[in-house]
Amino acid sequence: MNTQPWVEKYRPKNVKEVAFQEEVVNTLTRALETANLPHLLFYGPPGTGKTSTALAIARQLYGPELMKARVMELNASDERGIHVVREKVKSFAAAAVGAPVPGYPCPPYKLLILDEADSMTQDAQNALRRTMETYSRVTRFVFICNYVSRIIEPLASRCAKFRFKPLQPVVMAGRIEHICEKERVTLCPGALETLSAVHGGDLRRAITALQSVARLKGGSVDKATLLDVSGRVPPDVISGLAASCKTPGAFAGLQQLVINIVAEGFAAQQVLQQLQTELLSDRSTPGLKLAEALEALAAADFSLTVGADETIQLLNVVGQIHKAYVTA
Repeated sequence: MNTQPWVEKYRPKNVKEVAFQEEVVNTLTRALETANLPHLLFYGPPGTGKTSTALAIARQLYGPELMKARVMELNASDERGIHVVREKVKSFAAAAVGAPVPGYPCPPYKLLILDEADSMTQDAQNALRRTMETYSRVTRFVFICNYVSRIIEPLASRCAKFRFKPLQPVVMAGRIEHICEKERVTLCPGALETLSAVHGGDLRRAITALQSVARLKGGSVDKATLLDVSGRVPPDVISGLAASCKTPGAFAGLQQLVINIVAEGFAAQQVLQQLQTELLSDRSTPGLKLAEALEALAAADFSLTVGADETIQLLNVVGQIHKAYVTA
């Protein structure tokens, strides 16, 4: 059995294969025709094609053979200190460019891809400024991040910025159906819609979940298993939780609901995310009450991020939302 992850197997081989990023694709395609790329900054939500686009650019410029010598990819979330900039990055950027390979543009510069660049320290980002200026003739930088606000302005201003949008359900559905056809996977009724809805524009997560369920179920993908593998709380549980938050005198029942959710092993932050979506979908809620509920959700999410107890935070947040909704 081929154990290669489908995310890698169906990664775009060239820039034109990148889905749903027309503005980015059109601009980069024109730049690749002249092989004259500026420094690049790709930003946007996870799973929207940022890393795939960077690797496709490298493949189109250098081909599979010269990529090993001309392209360096660093994950800045693992290697993000100033010593990495001073040692790895600077030594690669300063190295001379080798001979070209026939059949590819092979421009006279190398490509340095810094993935998750928003995790780099301030000192490391500041150290990169001079390196970019000094070696721009022989090295071009590609920064990839989720939050462009975490990239210091002097670095961002040196790059051409490209925003990657979350993929629309129809685009995700087309890609998922293509993979299912190639892998001979059967989608049960409702599975495709569930896959697109659950992963909210993140194609990488959707493909990973699809492969996991296909292996578990022997080539058949159904809605229930998708929800289970994705770690999603069943929609009826979330809708029941939201309804209880809005019902006077239902706090005792809310406590039991939260205890049951925690006992089932669902992640607290996943519960908060789904509860937020459920509350926002109710257009009849007064704005002030919704604002108080969202403020409570935000505070709980921050507390969970810094290591607070999940059960206590969930009990606290549903209590605050209940208070906001039932208080006149």
